[in-house]
This record gives sequence, structure tokens and C-alpha cells, in this order.
Amino acid sequence: MALQDTDRQLLVELVELSHIYGSPDYVQAGGGNTSVKTDRVLYVKPSGVPLAAVTMDQLVAIDRAMLSKIYAMQQDLPAAEGQAQVGRLIAEAVISSGKGRPSVETPLHDSLQWRFVVHTHPALVNGMTCSIDGKVICARLFQDALWMDYVDPGLALCTGLRISVEGYQRIHGRQPSVIFLQNHGLVVGGQTPSQVHQIHAKVIDTLVSFYRAAGLSIRIDRQRPSQDVASSAAQMIRKAFGSDVAVEVAAGFACPQGPLTPDHIVYARSYPLASAPTPQAVLAYRRSFGFDPRIVTWDGLVCGVGKDQIQARAALDLAADGALVSQLAAAFGGVRYMTDQARRFIEGWEAEAYRLKVLQSSPDKGGC
Repeated sequence: MALQDTDRQLLVELVELSHIYGSPDYVQAGGGNTSVKTDRVLYVKPSGVPLAAVTMDQLVAIDRAMLSKIYAMQQDLPAAEGQAQVGRLIAEAVISSGKGRPSVETPLHDSLQWRFVVHTHPALVNGMTCSIDGKVICARLFQDALWMDYVDPGLALCTGLRISVEGYQRIHGRQPSVIFLQNHGLVVGGQTPSQVHQIHAKVIDTLVSFYRAAGLSIRIDRQRPSQDVASSAAQMIRKAFGSDVAVEVAAGFACPQGPLTPDHIVYARSYPLASAPTPQAVLAYRRSFGFDPRIVTWDGLVCGVGKDQIQARAALDLAADGALVSQLAAAFGGVRYMTDQARRFIEGWEAEAYRLKVLQSSPDKGGC
């Protein structure tokens, strides 16, 4: 598809935004997505591609008129059937596919009137969204924001958000520019990159002040063990797993003991193996969950495990991110984990497995 000069400039700005909000302060691994829209076309980051590494030729162009058909779908379909239909409709709406498939949250971006939309998962935000009292305190801290209770990603989230935004607009006469998604993350919309930056700065500054008033550090002490300790831990894990898995080793923090957000489940699993890695312990974990752990923690060590170093590093990064989220949630009454039903939906969803697959094949070996 040939680009007009105005569209090309929008894409340049979108890539710049993506790189800024692809930093570890906002997303980990292949999480988060960004978009820019014209009257006819929505350009969105492809699923699973790290925001920090996305290029203009990877962006996916979507026909907005065709995308709107999703909201005419039957809404009471079984989850799997509904997700499959959404996937087909999004695929049919693709004008040019870049180097990947569009995010499952593409309709969410189209529902917002703002030209630029940035969806991220900052730990500073998720300390609030993954907490017991987050919704109540959010209403005091961010009076103009929209809070959405947890909804499964995909069709349910996109439809729920559209309804919530319409309700907000009836009351306020405009759409929200800040949306907090429980156990998920942050959505910011603006007409210009400058507006997007200003909104993010206000959100983050407000939360940092709140955490500091509560006496909480906004960092965790992620330490690097000695080479001997790391090597010994990796050998134990490989022996216990019965395969030559990749291992990344850290120390100095306590990883979360349950599922916090979809990204934490995708890249680090819902639960760690919280014991010394023995063949018996790994087998027991497999029997309980149906798959291998990606985080193993014992004796002060936290180890990310994966098929390759990218996957292992992503698991460890998400464990550290989860540790910070859990630490910050204390300011909002403590951690609220995802329900078993929500957890199982993510664990069995093909779209999330696809994101992990894209990350493994990414040329950006450092993740984001």
C-alpha cells in the first residue's frame, strides 16, 4: 500500500512513541501495543514484537470500516468460538501485514477517538491495578480516568471497553484519555505524541508521589550472583528438567506467588516452582499444571527457564517486574491476583502462545 506523506509522518511518530514506551519501565518482553489512525486506516504494532524494536515496515495497516464488523458479532458465543471469529475478522481487515499479525487488542485501539493510542503495562501502574483497594483509591487520584474491572483479553475486553467508553462519554461529553485496566495495565490516548507524553508524565508522577508518601521504594534490588553460583544453579535445573534448557539467574527479590497480569502468565507462568529444583519437584509441577515452570526460586535465587536465552531472560524479567508490582501493591491494600478462571483462559489461549513464539524468533536478543 502506497503511503501518503501525511501517513508516513504519522508512522514515523508512531515508531518513535513505540520505542519510548518500549522501555522496561513500561513493558517487558513482547508486551504492550501502540497505534495511530486516520479516518480510514488504523496502523498497529504487530503482536509479540517488542515495542522498543518495532520498525515502520513491521506496522500492520487495518481497514477501520471492516474492523467495525466485530461489534456486530453475536456477543454470547463460547469464548473459543468468539476469539476465533474476532481473529478471522481482524485478518480480513488487514490491508498490509508488515511482518506479523495484528494484536488481538486492535479493536480496542479503534474504539478510541484519539489519533495515537499507547497500551503498556508499567509496574508503577500495576502496583495499583493489581491491588485490593486500587479501584477505590484510583477514583481519588485520577478523577478523570476510566477504570475497567478485569476482562479477558480479546473480544470480551474490546467489547467491554467500547461499552465503558460510551458510558463515560455520555457522562463527561468526551472520551477518557486515561484508562486503567485491572490486573492488566494502562491505556493512554492523545491527538499528538506531545499529549501522550504529558498524560504519561502526570500518571507516573502522581503514582510515584503516592508510593513515596507510603514509604515504599519504586525499585527492587535485583542482584547478579557469582558465576559459580549461577553455573551451579543452571546445572541443577537442567538435570531436574531432563533437558538442555536455557537458564538466567538472579537474586535479591521475592517473585510473586500467583498470576498478576496476562503478560506475567505468558512469559513467566502463573506460579513459580518455589523449591529446590529436583526431578521429583519438576515432575510434581508438571502434573499439577500440565507444563514446565519458567521460574524456579530457592535459597534466595530466582531463575528464569526457557527453550532459549531469550525466553529465559523474558521469564526472569517478568518475575522481577512482578516482584515490584507486589511490593507497590502494599500501598493499595495488598496484591490482588487473577482468578483461576482468568488464569486458565490465558494459559490456554493460542494468541498468547503466538506472542511467546514471536519473542523467541525476534532478532532483538535483548528483548525490551
